[in-house]
Amino acid sequence: MDKIYKFCYIFNNVCSFLFYYFNIERGQSMGNTRHCIDDNKLSCFDTIKLLYVSTSKYEGDWQSILHSHPFSELFYVVQGSGSFITEGMEFSVGKNDLVVINPNVQHTEKSLPTAPLEYIVLGIEGLSFSFEEIAATQEGVYMQTAFGDVYKYNTQNSNIFAYLNILLEEINKKAENYETVCQNLLEVIMICMLRNNNLSIVQSSNALLNRECTQIKHYLDANYAENITLDMLASLSHMNKYYLVHAFTKCIGISPITYLLQKRIQEGKSLLESTSYSISQISTTLGFSSQSYFSQAFKKATGKTPVQYRNAFKRRGEVFN
Repeated sequence: MDKIYKFCYIFNNVCSFLFYYFNIERGQSMGNTRHCIDDNKLSCFDTIKLLYVSTSKYEGDWQSILHSHPFSELFYVVQGSGSFITEGMEFSVGKNDLVVINPNVQHTEKSLPTAPLEYIVLGIEGLSFSFEEIAATQEGVYMQTAFGDVYKYNTQNSNIFAYLNILLEEINKKAENYETVCQNLLEVIMICMLRNNNLSIVQSSNALLNRECTQIKHYLDANYAENITLDMLASLSHMNKYYLVHAFTKCIGISPITYLLQKRIQEGKSLLESTSYSISQISTTLGFSSQSYFSQAFKKATGKTPVQYRNAFKRRGEVFN
């Protein structure tokens, strides 16, 4: 019996060896597959930093106003319907829509009361997006503004929402090294966007406005109705006024005074559309020195006088009603 046992033992080992040899050595892997990673193709986002993640649900007493950031934002709609507003433009948003907002673009959102918006927002430093290729090949909404581009598309067929949920879970639990996990999840989301939608990402620390220009821009946004002069802005920024004009124009694309004028015209449109204020009241509210100067500047910017613009807006409303 011992001889038979030893024979069976040896025979079993020999069979195992032969099975291994003829399957493994000849390329048959018994159902195991090894995938090698090409180090040369690893994506790297060294300059990108996740600044914050926020979740919001629209409530009746919440009123968002136009604002901008010196960094990019991703605005993901979880539930609800409404509209997204940029500089003089508006488009609808709904479930699974992702709005990509480049640095310095003024924007806000507006919810439908019957379908309150619920959304997730990511603030991302160190990059901006290029939409030239996707605008020509993909469905969505692409808008160019004076200070940057905005793009909206639907992500229903991607995994972005799943990764956003994991990211939120990490932030809420704050387990050890959650910051690293969140940063890596941001990179995964970036790759999903590039893979599915042919977006281009510009990685550069220059995507941010420099500190002085950011301060001046925010001051103009908040105080456009005041009597603002170039000398005042130079004093606030502690810069020579000629250098201020050069630096601001390089960052924004227009001079501080031109930006101030455009801001006033933009707010003037809003007042003409939403109030019954007289042209004189609006010009004073916006900080213009006279009604005639407001009317002149408004017509130069829009092609219509304030009265003509208001009447045209009313006629459009009557058509839709």
